[in-house]
Amino acid sequence: MVKKSSLLFVLIITLNFVGCSQSISLRNNERQFSKDSLEYYQIRTDTLFSTKQVISILVLPKALLNKFHVDIDYNKPGLMTTSKFGELNHAVAALNGSYFDMDSIAGVVYLEKNDSVINRTRSPKLKWAKPDSIINGVVVITKENRLLVQQAKSDQFYEASKAEKAVLVSGPLLLYGGKKTPLADLKFVTNRHPRTFLCTTENDILFIAVDGRSSQADGMNLIEAQDFLISLGCEEAINLDGGGSTALWIRDKGVINHPSDLTGERPVSNAFIIMKQ
Repeated sequence: MVKKSSLLFVLIITLNFVGCSQSISLRNNERQFSKDSLEYYQIRTDTLFSTKQVISILVLPKALLNKFHVDIDYNKPGLMTTSKFGELNHAVAALNGSYFDMDSIAGVVYLEKNDSVINRTRSPKLKWAKPDSIINGVVVITKENRLLVQQAKSDQFYEASKAEKAVLVSGPLLLYGGKKTPLADLKFVTNRHPRTFLCTTENDILFIAVDGRSSQADGMNLIEAQDFLISLGCEEAINLDGGGSTALWIRDKGVINHPSDLTGERPVSNAFIIMKQ
């Protein structure tokens, strides 16, 4: 089923995967898109990793970065739903960001915006903090509005550097240079959960929400996620806050995945927003 609107080209796909031997081609030379549009895909399958999966993918072609740009927004103090981040910024789309403390409603990883430090990385000894083996990746938005997924450097490095428009630490980093990165042997890694991913391919930036914790969707562990992201052509990929936080919102469509909390969309500390220039 294909629908079209002024801003989004929508394609709902039902696929039968065998492991990850089949891939979804997102290469620009094999598809058509409007010069002023984004695309999103929703994949429903019961054969990927022999599990039920519902996966929502928003595609921002790099060829359209002169018309759209990605930014990071935050709410401090307090939390706000991903959809509210999108609505208040008059964004085209929004994806939940990185980890936060649900007690003190503050981020627990480094966040910098316009050379101002919003949050520093919390000591792993404290509640809600994540171990270093998890928060080893970073999303950097340069002052030229380039989006980079990289291995994380220290908080002090980013605080001293003036080259970034925004910096958000998260993780674990899943792919780097087109290759899988080592993953810690933790339940956070090996158990299946709803997941949020951001990745870059040769031609696109992908914003991905994987449903889970329901009879319709099992979620993924991060080992499975690496294989799936490679099948999409991802070269650099990072895991963001998942579980009940996972939410992908699109203007005029609302939240297109199915958040796992019984109360619906979970308020979060920060989010990625896609803005039209």
